[in-house]
Amino acid sequence: MNTISKLPHQKELFGHPVGLFVLFFTEMWERFSYYGMRALLVLYLTSKTTDINPGVGWSQGEALALYGWYTALVYIASIPGGILADRVLGQKKAVILGAILLVIGHSVLAIEAMWAFYTGLGFIIAGVGCLKPNISTMVGGLYKKGDVRRDKGFTIFYIGINVGAFLSGLVVGYVGEVHGWHYGFGLAGILMVLGLIQFLAGQKYLVHVGNYLGKSENKEDQEEYKRPLNKIEKDRVVVLLISFLLIIAFFAAFEQAGGLMNIYASEKTDRMLMGWEVPATWFQSLNSFFIITLGVAVAAYWAKRKIKGKEASSLFKMIIGLGITGLGFFFMSAAANEYDSTGSSMMLWLVLAYLFHTVGELCLSPVSLSFVTKLAPAKYASIMMGIYFATTGLGNKFAGLLGESSSVYGEFTVFTGIAIFCVAFSLLVYLFFNKLKKLTHGAEDNETDLRTKETEGFELANEDLVN
Repeated sequence: MNTISKLPHQKELFGHPVGLFVLFFTEMWERFSYYGMRALLVLYLTSKTTDINPGVGWSQGEALALYGWYTALVYIASIPGGILADRVLGQKKAVILGAILLVIGHSVLAIEAMWAFYTGLGFIIAGVGCLKPNISTMVGGLYKKGDVRRDKGFTIFYIGINVGAFLSGLVVGYVGEVHGWHYGFGLAGILMVLGLIQFLAGQKYLVHVGNYLGKSENKEDQEEYKRPLNKIEKDRVVVLLISFLLIIAFFAAFEQAGGLMNIYASEKTDRMLMGWEVPATWFQSLNSFFIITLGVAVAAYWAKRKIKGKEASSLFKMIIGLGITGLGFFFMSAAANEYDSTGSSMMLWLVLAYLFHTVGELCLSPVSLSFVTKLAPAKYASIMMGIYFATTGLGNKFAGLLGESSSVYGEFTVFTGIAIFCVAFSLLVYLFFNKLKKLTHGAEDNETDLRTKETEGFELANEDLVN
């Protein structure tokens, strides 16, 4: 097919549908707002009311407890957000609603009052719940079943997430920490408006994804929505649910970044660099920087393994990713040990920890998003993505609990315990890898580049399944 004759939603940029980049920038600004908030939250809550930049004056334990609940609820809200999309609105309208709620939430947070603080958090929780699972599902809908570009597409999308996260740590973190916490909260809201505007402007590239199947004029879509799941689909759902255990463990470890590791950077790390003190919030951007710089290389490594016929399935990558993340926490153990001995620790330990956590994340997180879109039945696509994000929320809650426990057991014990658990759990799941892979019924077999074939409008294209 001649590129010139293609419909807008079929056009490509850098070998991928243009719609991917519409979603890329929408998610980039959403993550800018969310990670900007995450970088400020604990520091704002623990700052004294008498400081030059006054905070709430809470104890570390109280702040980490709220952080755990907030980050958990943000993602648990993805379940009702997914149900709303699959049953009522469709993914596209749910994303728009989520973006509007986020703008309202961050705007309210700019008001210096505790009622505004809690109200703003509530709007953000609802907004992320509507936007996050549905925009990720729409990425999968851009590719037909068996299109080998899907994993790469999710990696590109994931880089967009982290461009936003990287910029937010530098910009929102700096504004909030130096000029005033509420200025930082408000700035995050202003830039979320940009995400909403460009999403609305790019609708012509998304006409075939994110629509509500229940009202589709296509009879096949209507039947797909009504029929019960068959054995193959049920087996695949089982694999997804088991894989979500890896997600819970990963985020329980990874989300120490915004909590315990954030406080550790602020209070126990020597941040002097050539006579200048590096802001603690800037360490939040290390993860995103490494993702932006290493994302393509990690994806290329796995693609090369696949070409050579070596194991490179999504589940295998997720197992490896959790193990690498665990190894990164041994650097934090070294940092805690150094602090206990000398009263300070080098920035290098944090840099190395974030490097390993990032490589682990690249092996696990974007891949797991793609995995959900490959295995989830079409009529439950957003709900399964919602459950996925809810498991990340559960992991976030465990992260908060682990962070709180450091006041009792100490940072060295917590960091070392996380490291050992992640490595051991990844090895345990690997013991059952072959059995789990069989239950996917070849969902990732025979992937190829489908760009040479006719690509008319489609959603999450399921194969013809038999009982």
